[in-house]
Amino acid sequence: MNILLWVFQIGLALFAFAGGSYKIFQFAELAKMPQIAALPQAAWTAFGIFEIACAVLLVVPVAIRRMLALTPLAAAALAIESAVLAVIFARYSLALAATNPLVWVVGMGVVAIFIAYGRRIDSLR
Repeated sequence: MNILLWVFQIGLALFAFAGGSYKIFQFAELAKMPQIAALPQAAWTAFGIFEIACAVLLVVPVAIRRMLALTPLAAAALAIESAVLAVIFARYSLALAATNPLVWVVGMGVVAIFIAYGRRIDSLR
């Protein structure tokens, strides 16, 4: 189970780091999507910074074996953020297509819940 959690953690951390960086540094490209108009640029930048911080907290505490409780908290925070983004994106489209960001945030949320649960159990032992 530990190996599976690590694989998902690293994947989620890379996904969150890339998504956060994109929200911060490529906003002009991101703004071409109609869903992005729901929030101002400052909000998307805040989401990006939040995602990058959570990406770091997904991997570093477990890797250095210190403050292990931060990892399930970061995963839970990403799950909550994914739920918020899913509500925003669902208002525009429910299509199951790779071009719909709703599909990606729901997948990210499911993986984040799995990591939060798995690492919470690990931190209680």
